[in-house]
Amino acid sequence: MLEREIIITNDGSSTIHIPEWNEQYHSKHGAIQESKHVFIEKGLYYYLQNNKTSALNILEIGFGTGLNAIITLFESNRLQQSIHYTGVEAYPVEMSEIKKLNYSVQLNCSKKDYHSLHQSPWEEKYICNDYFSIEKRKQFFSEIEDKNRYHIIYFDAFGARVQPDLWTESIFIKMYNALVAGGVLVTYSAKGSVRRAMQSAGFLVERLPGPPGKREMLRATKI
Repeated sequence: MLEREIIITNDGSSTIHIPEWNEQYHSKHGAIQESKHVFIEKGLYYYLQNNKTSALNILEIGFGTGLNAIITLFESNRLQQSIHYTGVEAYPVEMSEIKKLNYSVQLNCSKKDYHSLHQSPWEEKYICNDYFSIEKRKQFFSEIEDKNRYHIIYFDAFGARVQPDLWTESIFIKMYNALVAGGVLVTYSAKGSVRRAMQSAGFLVERLPGPPGKREMLRATKI
């Protein structure tokens, strides 16, 4: 197993660093800042500003530490928006590592709320509160076969530099098929090869200002 260590990013929030890959689960410029900018502002807020739906379905590619999920849970409460969240992860993070992350302090929430996302059973729907439910699926991204199900996809896989097979046209065709018409996929990546793979899969792709430390990011819409 690859060596892993907990590090503190520039906004004070923690993440998991893999030295052999020189890769982190989140941006070293700020884990929480990146999550809020890429997935919440450019994904969740954008979709809700342009579409009205009583129940929103979100798919996360790379559930990882659960940071995007816990922030989305808070937003569902604040907005009083019903959200069902599906998190796909082939290699779940160990609970011993989760307990070392400082998101509950940084987000001013209870550890119980955050830890419950990780302690909930896999492959089952878990109701967190009146507005938010989650289902965690342990599977490879290449095994996803959902059709016309999700309004938003948070594409948060490890970078194309270390796992290029996760950023191919074949993967993005699966993502395209999983979205409803008008659904959006957001990701921190702005690589030209990623943008072209998305376009080849049928997406309309926009370059957007990126989070702190990153010039651009991508948003793809199913047309």
